[in-house]
Amino acid sequence: LAIHKPPEKTSAQILRDVKPQFNKSDLFAPWFAAEQERHAQDPTWKKKYKRKGGFDIKIGHGGTLDPMATGVLIVGVGRGTKSLSNFLGCTKSYEATLLFGAATDTYDSTGKIVKRAPYAHLTRDTVEKALEQFRGKIMQRPPIFSALRVNGKRMYEYAREGKELPREIVERPVEVIELEVVEWMEGGTHDFKYPEEEADAETKKAAEALIGSGLDRADDGKDGEVKEKSSGQEEHQEKDSHAEGDPTDPTITTLPEDTTDPTIKTPLPEAGDSTSAAAQATPETPEQSAPPAVKLRMTVTSGFYVRSLCHNLAEAVGSLGMMSALVRSRQGDFELGKNVVEYEEFEKGEEVWGPQVRSMLTDWQEKCAAAQADEEG
Repeated sequence: LAIHKPPEKTSAQILRDVKPQFNKSDLFAPWFAAEQERHAQDPTWKKKYKRKGGFDIKIGHGGTLDPMATGVLIVGVGRGTKSLSNFLGCTKSYEATLLFGAATDTYDSTGKIVKRAPYAHLTRDTVEKALEQFRGKIMQRPPIFSALRVNGKRMYEYAREGKELPREIVERPVEVIELEVVEWMEGGTHDFKYPEEEADAETKKAAEALIGSGLDRADDGKDGEVKEKSSGQEEHQEKDSHAEGDPTDPTITTLPEDTTDPTIKTPLPEAGDSTSAAAQATPETPEQSAPPAVKLRMTVTSGFYVRSLCHNLAEAVGSLGMMSALVRSRQGDFELGKNVVEYEEFEKGEEVWGPQVRSMLTDWQEKCAAAQADEEG
């Protein structure tokens, strides 16, 4: 099934919210009874059951969404958790808002500002033209605050500890199937704002050590040309295809996704020298004081970082930027407005969410049965 995740809640919190309702529901009561009967003769299971204080339903999700993000969160229950890894490799559709003029340590508006840049020269046409270089099969550099592994350690752990990566982050291939401008918003016509907090000098210094000077392209007048990395080194993703366990609840399964652990505040590099030509641009007039923003719609393959696109696109138009809003509108066959349960429905009781969840689970089981029949045929 799929749940419409609201903002300001983590993906794991959504599971913790719905799990108690599933535990006591009429919908899953037959499953509980069957599981208890199946394990009744197993003394080891009885001890585990008693130690945990009860029998909990197993639940997990098929790809993390940032706390600030909303949209499709795929949820597996019971044996359905074994199929969650299939959703990491499917295509996904997003709507993201990019706010120009400043970069943060997280590439989004939840972080601290590490650099500012001019934006008065930006227009919709400028952005439209720059999008051409981001369509199709491209190379993308993952952000430091990802769960990718370098020498067996997650990259965000290096950043959190203030340590340098043992080797440079290299670009990797991704595919952008569709990418378009949905709406151009002039400064003063929208409510998106920069975060209030600025990164301290130590954070900015650590940024350069961790990532280098990638933001220099915002000042070099070269339209953000992506520079090839010279080495063949590559980051390593989690090798295990099964779920990454929640340390607070062994029955909750979480799978790493494109934007894993976005709450980790990690540094970006500082932009180019403040004495550059772009930094010395004529100050904005009062009418230009508010930064513009653009809403983008995209369909991408697995492993794509939306926040990296926002960061790179802002560079490509001679500015800086941050992701200020994100909606995952589709993942695989689940799409907002079609077959996704609104999170608020779970607050209204099983009589409201029960029929919707039952229908989704039935559809999924029928698809699995049809797929198995095709394989056997």
